[in-house]
Amino acid sequence: MFHPMEQSAKLSLFPFLHLKRSMLSLLLSLPTSFFVFLLLLLLSYNAYTVFSLHLPNSSSLRSPPPKPLNLSSSAHSPLFKNPHLPLLPNSTQSLSLSIQRAKRVKKHKRGLRSVRSEPPRSPVSPFHSRLRTFFNTSCQMRFFMTWISPLKTFGERELVSVESLFKSHPEACVVIVSKSLDSCTGTRILKPFVSNGFRVIAIAPDFGYIFKNTHAELWFNRLKEGYVNPGEVSLGQNLSNLLRLALLYKFGGTYIDLDVIVLKSFSKLRNTVGAQTFDVRTGKWSRLNNAVLIFDKKHPLLLKFIEEFALTFDGNNWGHNGPYLISRVVSRVNGTPGFNFTVLPPSAFYPVDWRGIRGLFGDGIRSKWWVNKMKQIRKESFALHLWNRHSRTLKVVKGSILDSIISSCCIFCNT
Repeated sequence: MFHPMEQSAKLSLFPFLHLKRSMLSLLLSLPTSFFVFLLLLLLSYNAYTVFSLHLPNSSSLRSPPPKPLNLSSSAHSPLFKNPHLPLLPNSTQSLSLSIQRAKRVKKHKRGLRSVRSEPPRSPVSPFHSRLRTFFNTSCQMRFFMTWISPLKTFGERELVSVESLFKSHPEACVVIVSKSLDSCTGTRILKPFVSNGFRVIAIAPDFGYIFKNTHAELWFNRLKEGYVNPGEVSLGQNLSNLLRLALLYKFGGTYIDLDVIVLKSFSKLRNTVGAQTFDVRTGKWSRLNNAVLIFDKKHPLLLKFIEEFALTFDGNNWGHNGPYLISRVVSRVNGTPGFNFTVLPPSAFYPVDWRGIRGLFGDGIRSKWWVNKMKQIRKESFALHLWNRHSRTLKVVKGSILDSIISSCCIFCNT
């Protein structure tokens, strides 16, 4: 016989056992295909959880692009829609693009290290403060030069350029925008000028301040972040091409390269660019140059130059962002109301082109052509561009045409 408690327990389990038998009967009555389908679902879920990779969103793998600027009304072209600039990778592109961009950023940082000034530690840019203080002195004219190169390459030819400038403009203020010259050694190099009462200063560039509120700012930010390929041409050269435009736009004055010898005063020139070559058949210029630029502050043509640089930058084509840029823009706006400027003939700044510059350095027999060229330079030219890219290795021979020119416009040559 069952114990009363055991009998009670079995009675309490009876409903559960009945339910279990009912569910088992129901399952056994289902078709085999149902169980096969259920098994496939379980296997699929298991495979997904084991083999799938959970990658982060591609947008989180790259830093956000710089915010667009509120540019002046004269710059209507949308920078990010221009086909000359590389587009930012979108979420559908592969992870390899982000890796490539990281490599470009690393390369850019190495290239920018030699030209970047220290970030300002105060709301006011040190560059602006020093420049404003310097220009508060008595300046009849403002001149800008740039030297985006190591200090060891700053030599006699560059000093001759500065001397010739002060020979024709003794009351001018000269600013050499250069990180390498803005140093103790750079101060010693420029000391002879300062000691003789000439106003010259070297200031390291603050690109963020100089480029601010122009297309140059947006382009430079994209360059630092790796969105612009600097190309094979020297980054310093292209930064100098842009820097001179931004300096004149913000402050006005005259820019000259440090391989330009000044022959006479620029005081009567205003809003001027010089032609490098001209078409003999038409008598019109065929190419301009940017080694000498004279412009008022915020001249609209300068803004067009800066915009063209940002929108069409090509780091693999020498001259594309410099002389060719000036030529492209001027050919488009020439005759347009509001762009008042003068294009001087080649004799003004480029009386000898790069193909003939070697003849000025030598001591060969002076032909009739060279004698006439010398007379023309002395009569018509404001400056002489030495085309440093083609003549940097040449030495000035005693008695040569260039030796005669240097002797007539130097300051310390007889001291």
